Amino acid sequence: MCAAGVDRSAARGTAPPPLAARITVPRPVARPPIVPRTAWLDATSTREQPPPRYDDRVVAVFIHHTDSPSDYDCADVPRIIRDVYAGQTGAKDWDDIGYNFLVDRCGTIYEGRAGGIDRPVTGAHTQGFNHRSAGIAAIGTFTAGSPVPKAMTDAIARLVAWKLGLSGVDPRGTVRLVSSNSLSRYAAGTAAVLSTVSGHDAAFMTSCPGAALSARLPGIRDRAARIQGR
Repeated sequence: MCAAGVDRSAARGTAPPPLAARITVPRPVARPPIVPRTAWLDATSTREQPPPRYDDRVVAVFIHHTDSPSDYDCADVPRIIRDVYAGQTGAKDWDDIGYNFLVDRCGTIYEGRAGGIDRPVTGAHTQGFNHRSAGIAAIGTFTAGSPVPKAMTDAIARLVAWKLGLSGVDPRGTVRLVSSNSLSRYAAGTAAVLSTVSGHDAAFMTSCPGAALSARLPGIRDRAARIQGR
């Protein structure tokens, strides 16, 4: 599963590393419809977890895929997300699902990690770079040659425009992030200049989010910037 490369220490509340982001005057963007986690996480599946952890703001987004079948019925997505949650909190012993948001092939956006849709929740999705970032998982597998639904990429762009817009961040810009974990592509303490909208593979040794979805990132950045009025 794509979120295998995560920073366990960051997820458990170590202090965020310093970073400098390209910040501009915030532009108001309407929050897209987001299905709350109560729609997919039932009482029998819920695991006891510590209080959410927060950063001061979100200045970068990392795009993932769940590396699971892509030919699902969108009505079955709540079960699929429960399976992701069960795998991460069960076999991997995490305290919650790592992704902040998940997006299905029909363009529906789901809340992932607990803590509040509007708040800068510290996730567990990109090892070394979980602080001041949000993880968005595209549900499916998007390796080379795989179709990437337009409804999905449009929804990701709307989500990116809104989430980064809360901090006035340009989706086409760059951000300086400092790694907190040497298992990432960058040794702990090393500064990395990354796109404000990056694939998981920009920060961790992985093929996630797949070549097909990675090829769509420039379009997602451009569309998100237009939504922000840039």
